[in-house]
Amino acid sequence: MLVALSIRDVVLIERLSLSLNAGLCVLTGETGAGKSILLDALGLALGGRGDSTLVRHGSDQASVTAEFDLPEDHPAVAIVREQGLEIEDTLVLRRVVTSDGRSRAYVNDQAIGVTLLRRLGEALVEVHGQFDTHGLLNPQTHRSVLDAYAGLGTMAAQVAAAHRAWRQIEDAREEAAEEIGRARAEEDYLRHAVAELDSLEPRVGEEEELAQTRSVMMHREKVVEAMNGAFAELSGERGAERGLNSAHRALMRIVDKAGGRLEPVIGALDRALAEVADAVATLQALSSDEDLDPRALEKLEERLYALRGAARKHNVEVDKLAPLREEMARRLNLIEDQGDALERLAREAAQARDGYLEAAKRLSEFRRAAAGKLDAAVARELPPLKLDRARFTTSIEPLDERSWGVDGIDRVAFLVATNPGSPPGQINKIASGGELARFMLALKVVLAQVGTVPTLVFDEVDTGIGGAVAAAVGERLAKLGRDRQVLVVTHSPQVAARGAHHLKVQKRIQKIDTEETVTTEVVELSDKQRREEIARMLSGAKVTEEARAAAESLIAGHG
Repeated sequence: MLVALSIRDVVLIERLSLSLNAGLCVLTGETGAGKSILLDALGLALGGRGDSTLVRHGSDQASVTAEFDLPEDHPAVAIVREQGLEIEDTLVLRRVVTSDGRSRAYVNDQAIGVTLLRRLGEALVEVHGQFDTHGLLNPQTHRSVLDAYAGLGTMAAQVAAAHRAWRQIEDAREEAAEEIGRARAEEDYLRHAVAELDSLEPRVGEEEELAQTRSVMMHREKVVEAMNGAFAELSGERGAERGLNSAHRALMRIVDKAGGRLEPVIGALDRALAEVADAVATLQALSSDEDLDPRALEKLEERLYALRGAARKHNVEVDKLAPLREEMARRLNLIEDQGDALERLAREAAQARDGYLEAAKRLSEFRRAAAGKLDAAVARELPPLKLDRARFTTSIEPLDERSWGVDGIDRVAFLVATNPGSPPGQINKIASGGELARFMLALKVVLAQVGTVPTLVFDEVDTGIGGAVAAAVGERLAKLGRDRQVLVVTHSPQVAARGAHHLKVQKRIQKIDTEETVTTEVVELSDKQRREEIARMLSGAKVTEEARAAAESLIAGHG
């Protein structure tokens, strides 16, 4: 709940610090005392519109701080944590507006955007009346409110899970269908391209190999000339091989007469003859190499041209031709082999849709049953609130399939008709300010155990009523105050008498030299002061003993 509100330099409020309690708290004061300023200040802390007109004259900035004490599992706590912000024992919202209209927002002194502040504010306080409103006045909340009222949370969660499962399969089916469709659109091209690449049979690294071989072949004549010259020097009539053999034979004829001294020489000649023989054999083998064949160069260049032409055609590097062929073949296989998979996904999607629709229809039936009970309960609350001619209706309409979602297949809206025979419409578009607040009060009484917003604010809830109707309003506000913190701005003594706490908003005039300054202050009334304030509300400017007695009677008998 809201435990403290601190306001600095907002319009007529110079400095104000309030401590607030659970239950029903009434705010009273003469017209023009500044009750609306107090609500505007609270709205600022909750993410409402902030501009320079809220800054007190002569001040550089206005600031409002609202402190909330919340249970650990409250949605606002979850919102703060999901944003990665720190939270301690309490949640403190602070808003600052400067005289040039700029605005800053903070949660526990950590800077945040106004959008996040507004989101937190909507989870913490509902304001009902002529001014800024949300919560039950937002049709987007009506479906979840009805579900909570009927205890359909588990069933609604099952519907949401069924929808997510259906959409997951449906998304997979659509994605597969799109891919197959794209492949089919280019099937002829793919088949032709794969056939071309199959005939070409490109290999990764082939371009580099061919380029190296081509470089050798382009110098073929010089290589052949050098090889022929070397061959002649080694094995010709005056070649090295002939000379080595002659030397070897000459030494062998006298080797036994040299006493072993020629053995090393003969061994060296043997080795030289073997090496020369290897060189001659290698030269003979190389002379028949295709790389040295003039016709091979032409074939190689044709191959290289074909590979590079295919690469240009497909706008890839030559080394990417083989992977490209595999990818094209995969897409063809998708057409040929994935038809069964697509049919399987279609069957699964249809089954998931049927499962979702079955669960959603069941939820819809329970919603319709709960709507009748809610309408009857609200109808019982309307006559005592002087809304006996009004009619409250929970409208449940089927959604177009394109709008089905995790919340089911229903559009839920709370509608009212304020006069017999008039068509029902949205509450905030049909009801006047006072009627609006009383409709919200009737709804809130019926939905007392529903929702997580801990603080309710009612403004102008007693407009145009008095006597027994005002007493009925006070009784219902007090009933709400048993489960929630309720703040109500009231002009009705019957409502004020019901308050567990009573705050009075009043103006204070100060005269400094020749200038008068007017400020708004809020004081918490003691029991005696409270009786006096209710007596003022009963009798007007002059409080009579009769009014005091009537006030005492109202407080003692609660109207």
